[in-house]
Amino acid sequence: MLFPGLVPEIARHVYFEASVIIIGMVNLGQALEQRARGKTSQAIRRLLDLQQKTARVVRDEETLDVPIAEVVIGDLVRVRPGEQIAVDGEVIEGQTNIDESMLTGEPLPVAKNPGDEVSAGTMNKTGTILFRATRVGSGTALARIIRMVRQAQNSKPPIGRMADTIAAVFVPAVMLIAVISAVCWFVFGPEPRVVYAIVTAVTVLIIACPCALGLATPMSVMVGIGKAAEAGVLIRNGEALQTASSLTTIVLDKTGTITAGRSEVTEIVTFGEQTSSGALLLAASLEANSEHPLAQAFLDAAEAQELTLMPVEAFMAIEGQGVLGEIDDNLLLLGNETMMREAEIKLDEEVLEIGEHMGEKASTAIYLAARGSLIAMFSVTDPIRPESVTAIQRLQASGLKIVMLTGDNAQTAAAVARQVGINEIRAGVLPEGKKEQIAELQQIGERVGMVGDGINDAPALALANVGFAIGSGTDVAIESADITLIRSSLHGVADAMDISNATMRNIRQNLFGAFIYNIAGIPIAAGVLYPLTGMLLNPIIAGTAMAFSSVTVVSNANRLRFFRFREQL
Repeated sequence: MLFPGLVPEIARHVYFEASVIIIGMVNLGQALEQRARGKTSQAIRRLLDLQQKTARVVRDEETLDVPIAEVVIGDLVRVRPGEQIAVDGEVIEGQTNIDESMLTGEPLPVAKNPGDEVSAGTMNKTGTILFRATRVGSGTALARIIRMVRQAQNSKPPIGRMADTIAAVFVPAVMLIAVISAVCWFVFGPEPRVVYAIVTAVTVLIIACPCALGLATPMSVMVGIGKAAEAGVLIRNGEALQTASSLTTIVLDKTGTITAGRSEVTEIVTFGEQTSSGALLLAASLEANSEHPLAQAFLDAAEAQELTLMPVEAFMAIEGQGVLGEIDDNLLLLGNETMMREAEIKLDEEVLEIGEHMGEKASTAIYLAARGSLIAMFSVTDPIRPESVTAIQRLQASGLKIVMLTGDNAQTAAAVARQVGINEIRAGVLPEGKKEQIAELQQIGERVGMVGDGINDAPALALANVGFAIGSGTDVAIESADITLIRSSLHGVADAMDISNATMRNIRQNLFGAFIYNIAGIPIAAGVLYPLTGMLLNPIIAGTAMAFSSVTVVSNANRLRFFRFREQL
């Protein structure tokens, strides 16, 4: 140094080596940040690892191993035990058990038979199956999940946009503080004033670098959404992640959400000499010609008993009532109470009591008549999902109001509500009415989460503050929703709210830490302690502190990776 007297002792070493050290500390902070960021993408990487590179395709009776990109819709794909499913499809041959835990988190394998769907990324456990490809490439369920998680991790919640707004004011303010600091030291500071002014201005700019503020929100969002994906909860964007933590009311569709969404014949009551299997055979034979949703319940029950269906003549479906047809020259009627009364089939007091009892159990009473008299009654039920009761209890324990919204009749809705512990019911609501009900709740100040699975739920899902789509539901419902529950369990709603609360708490911690760091560091960098200590903050220390603040924010965000969801009741 040629003229050491011109430079204060504290600043004599702050030249090239100081610049190198500052740059090195910044780069170290960025390296640690990138390493931490890499850990946040583990959910994406695990999902990507599920994608197969090749598929065993059967074409022209020849089995070929082809790249996954060359598989087309309609291809026949053969999968052996221990192999992953390459694309989505429908089983046409063979039986097996599929491990779907990689996508759904459910540990138990799922039995697959001809007609069942299989998803890319799942693992074939036991048997060899042949399935027809129905979705390939970016259209598979796995590809859609990966795409949704990526988009969500790159989105910002409203609290993140607030941080951006603050940063837009913060940066010019810091520049102004640095200039003011330099001017004050130049005017009032000791000699050499220029050096003191430059050192303080540079130190203020270094320590006030808003890296930590910029990382506070996106890092937590990335980790939180990745953690949710591991639990089978796909959050579409950062806004849904934030809003889920502030919901006050959860509106539940009944069919397919609280219940399984598939009807089953749960009880058969016969009259006279008629047997249960005989009555079921007659009913299933009639329903084989029907397209009504309840028809499948009779066909499934007959298949379970390995009954061979009988030919039906003069079949006719009567809208809103039931079906009729001739079997062995006998006219049979299968339908509701209205159909029986219009056909002048006698329903005595005992029969009506049985029907009423079925209705109290959330079942639909179906009557079978032959030769002008009643020969059997069937109880057809849409069973409640096994986890619905505990999931609803879990939501209620969080202080949420639960409302059932259904297009079904009031009696059936009330019966289901009693079984799952819901007090508020809105029954007989048409699809367009569901949207109006959501709007009505919002108008009285409720922040509403809507859970549904069908096309008729889509408008309500879109209007709700947060829409939750059951993963087994329609594509329209899933596209209209903010959050998709892959496991098709209501526990996913509680899980989504839990991770939302944890993520928002983590973001607030990050923002608080970043603000406190700057509020404390900038005055020190400007030299407010100089009159007491006779020292200025070394720019190297400022660079180290700046890098440390970024690493602290990233590390705190990564704590979410260890978040544990509440135990199911």
